[in-house]
Amino acid sequence: MIEKVFEKPLIYKIYVPLPDNPLKNLNCYVLKTENKSLIIDTGFNRPECLEALKEGLKEADIDINKSKLFLTHMHSDHTGLTKSIMPDGSDIYMSQIDYDRLSTSIDGKFWPVMEDIFEKNGFPKEDILTSRDINPARIFAPKEKFNAHTLNDGDKLNIGEYTLTAILTPGHTPGHMCLYIESEKIIFTGDHVLFDITPNITSWNNVSDSLGNYIESLKKVRELKVEKAFPAHRLSSKDYYERIDELLEHHEKRIAECLNIIKENPESSAYLIASKMKWSMRGKDWREFPIQQKWFAVGETLSHIDYLINKNKVEKIEKYNKVYYKAI
Repeated sequence: MIEKVFEKPLIYKIYVPLPDNPLKNLNCYVLKTENKSLIIDTGFNRPECLEALKEGLKEADIDINKSKLFLTHMHSDHTGLTKSIMPDGSDIYMSQIDYDRLSTSIDGKFWPVMEDIFEKNGFPKEDILTSRDINPARIFAPKEKFNAHTLNDGDKLNIGEYTLTAILTPGHTPGHMCLYIESEKIIFTGDHVLFDITPNITSWNNVSDSLGNYIESLKKVRELKVEKAFPAHRLSSKDYYERIDELLEHHEKRIAECLNIIKENPESSAYLIASKMKWSMRGKDWREFPIQQKWFAVGETLSHIDYLINKNKVEKIEKYNKVYYKAI
C-alpha cells in the first residue's frame, strides 16, 4: 500500500507492516525525481516486509537500479531488508556511528555485551536466554554486512534537483540521523520525532547519557524551519514544534518519576525500578509484560538513570557483580 504524501518534491509513503509488533508498520518514504530516487528505510528482514516493500516500489514505478537508500539508524525495522532490495554496488547511506555499531551487531559482538549489562542490572538470566529467540531486533536484523557511504553531521545528499542535509540526532540510537530539505522546509524524522507514540530511548554501551543526547537533539531540530515532518512510524497528526515540546515535557516527568522511585527504593536494580514505573501496556501488571517489552522498559529506565547520574542526583553501586542505584 502506498500513498502520495507530497506533490513537489514527489514523495511516496510505503506502508511496510511489522507483524506482531506494537509499532504496527514502518513508513518507508521514497523521494522520486526524473532521473534518481531516494528510498528511506526498509523494514524487518522478514518475508511480509519484503513483499510489501517490493510491491510499493513497483506501484510507485521506482527503478531500483536508479535509486539510492538512506538508513536513518541501525535498528532492524529500518535496515533489515537492505541486502534484499539493493543490488550490489548500490549507493547506501547512513551515519558513520550507526554503521559501525550495526557492523558490530552483525559480527555477533553487540548482543553479548548488552546481555551482560542487563543481567548485572537485574534482568533474569532465563528471560535473557528466551529473548534471543523472540526479540525482533535480533531475529529480523540484516544477516550480512553491506557497504555504505557513511555520513557525518551536516553532510549533503543530492537527489535530482534537491539537496538533503543529514542531521545527526543521537539519542534513540547513538548515530540516528534525520534528513532535511531546507529549500522545501521538509524533514524526515526517522524515530527521532514520532507523533502519536514516544520513541524508545535506551541505554547504550559506551554512551554515558543517551537521554541527555536525545534531549539536546530535540532542541537541535526544533531550531530548523519545518513545515512538513515525515516520521518513520504511525501518523504525523500534530504540529512539529508542539510535538517536540510534548516530548521534552514527557521526559522531564519521567526523570522525576524515576528519581522518586529510587528515593523510595534505595539500592534497587534497574529491573526493579522499571517494574515500578508507569508504562502504556493497557493496564497490564509488570508480571504480564512480554519479555521483549520488559527489555525495552529496562533499557529506557537505564537511560533515565544514566541521565540522573550525569546530573549528580543518583549514585551507581556495584557489588557481587550486580549494579544498584541510590539517590544522592
